[in-house]
Amino acid sequence: MSVSLPRKKIRLIQLVAIIFFTVSGGPFGLEPLLTYAGQHGAMLILLITPLLWDVPAILTVMELNSMMPVTGGYYQWVKYGLGQRLGFYEGWWTWLYTFVDLAIYPVLFVGYATFFFPGLEYYKVPLYLLIIWGSAGLNILGIMQVGKTSLLLSALVLSPFIILFVIAANTTGNHAVPAPSLHGIPFPSMGMALYTVMWNCLGWDNITTYAQEVDKPVRSYLYAIAIAFGLVIVLYALTIFVAQQSGINAAVLTDKGFPVLGLHYGGHWLGALVAAGGMASTLGIYAAVLLSVSRVPQAMSDDKLLPKALHRLHPRFKTPYVSILICSVVVSLMVLWTFSELLIIDVIVYGAGLSLEYITLIKLRIKEPDRNRPFKIPMNVLGLCLLLLLPVLVYIVALAGAFTSDGQGIKPALFAIGALLSAELVWQIISWRKLRISRDEF
Repeated sequence: MSVSLPRKKIRLIQLVAIIFFTVSGGPFGLEPLLTYAGQHGAMLILLITPLLWDVPAILTVMELNSMMPVTGGYYQWVKYGLGQRLGFYEGWWTWLYTFVDLAIYPVLFVGYATFFFPGLEYYKVPLYLLIIWGSAGLNILGIMQVGKTSLLLSALVLSPFIILFVIAANTTGNHAVPAPSLHGIPFPSMGMALYTVMWNCLGWDNITTYAQEVDKPVRSYLYAIAIAFGLVIVLYALTIFVAQQSGINAAVLTDKGFPVLGLHYGGHWLGALVAAGGMASTLGIYAAVLLSVSRVPQAMSDDKLLPKALHRLHPRFKTPYVSILICSVVVSLMVLWTFSELLIIDVIVYGAGLSLEYITLIKLRIKEPDRNRPFKIPMNVLGLCLLLLLPVLVYIVALAGAFTSDGQGIKPALFAIGALLSAELVWQIISWRKLRISRDEF
């Protein structure tokens, strides 16, 4: 079934901004890394994890998206390669993990806003709802508005850190990087350090769900992904380096966030700029992620895997407004989890969906080796299997770390596994309903 889409399409610079906010939005949320990994392990984990976790995902997304730049992105790829059942798993898992992911950002927003208004936490629930429903309204207006907003927010996020880096570089002191080492890091802390970096770098497949709304999608995605990835890694590495040089206690950094770096290097004005950047970051990420996930239920409803109402487009803006509203309702109920719990659930459910995309890539290489691929990973099937084994190993280590913790990670990990198992339950209900309808029609 063809889907009616807006005539206007976003261009490269807007796509870079949306990708930046979908997978990153700045280093906000990276603060606990120094607590988990220590001075010697933080930079090592920060630089190695994206190579093992993100690069294989990026290459997979680029190849599959070049083959099928369609609305629904990863859901359509898995459905085409592995069948409708696993396609449903992919869409369902992504929908669930995004509810968890979205719930994080209103919480972070209020945390950074308390820099200006210390008593704001007493009004956090109304503020959470204001952010959730304000972003819903923006998304209903359409992708052009999200793209323009992302550009503005990108400037607000990056500017304070550029100023911070310049001031820190001109500050006298020891600029040596602590010797990289993982020695002495407890395994549960290692797992949480991995979760922290993995969460700050996930979402590369989410950026493809609106591919038909992008001008020259194959070319635009190739350039935009490369630019966004480089920007994210450089920004993260410089931020952690500056944090290490500051001498600020890791526990203080985790509790107060990166605004304390601004206070340390530039005084209250720079601390305020960084805090404002954190607020802008959370708003931009929320709007960008909601944009991506709202297209998946739309595509699944086209396949009669979800109610038809989810396919309904706004009569004026041609956006899946019913899907956006339902997402917003569920997120409104998810904001009471703690940050660390949401992070664990988020990564576990996301990683399971990502594994289906890896399997799809390999199967399509075997099944359709001659199909046109404007971008093709320069490896044979065996090479792909070895490459994709890397993120799987990182995923297993992080999951094991959650289960060997002192109880803090077990509850959210079990909840995430239950969420994964729910896909089969819902699939059975859908299959039973389809069978019943077909019998009634007969």
